[in-house]
Amino acid sequence: MTTPTDNPPRTLAGMCLCGAVRYAVEDSFQYALNCHCSNCRRATGSAFKPFAGIEAHKLRITAGEEHLHSFGGDGIPQQHEAHDAHCGKCGSLLYSLVRDGAYVHVTLGTLVDTPAIRPTAHIFVGSKAPWFTITDQLPQFEEFN
Repeated sequence: MTTPTDNPPRTLAGMCLCGAVRYAVEDSFQYALNCHCSNCRRATGSAFKPFAGIEAHKLRITAGEEHLHSFGGDGIPQQHEAHDAHCGKCGSLLYSLVRDGAYVHVTLGTLVDTPAIRPTAHIFVGSKAPWFTITDQLPQFEEFN
């Protein structure tokens, strides 16, 4: 008889738009949310950023690390500075290093494989785009603590 601890988490593949940067991440995300803050809207060029949070050591770049470009911080995860990691060739936002470098927020749109988790709420709806209407039944939070 097998137990859940006998089977390691599935590994998901992800990549940027042009394919220059590729990553692998465990399918063991701790949470998933839709962020409507103005920074996430600007970083994605969309009404909101769907993301999933996981411990930073569970994500690894498998190709194109030399093309990674960080915004906000120096991009060296060992120094635990918050930053957004983009492909330097096509600009895709791949993930954000957060929570003093302990976690990454993986942008769900860059995953090639389908994760087990789904977003459970909308956050920062107090600053959402006025032209966008949230039409699902997920909980909505003005901010997020």
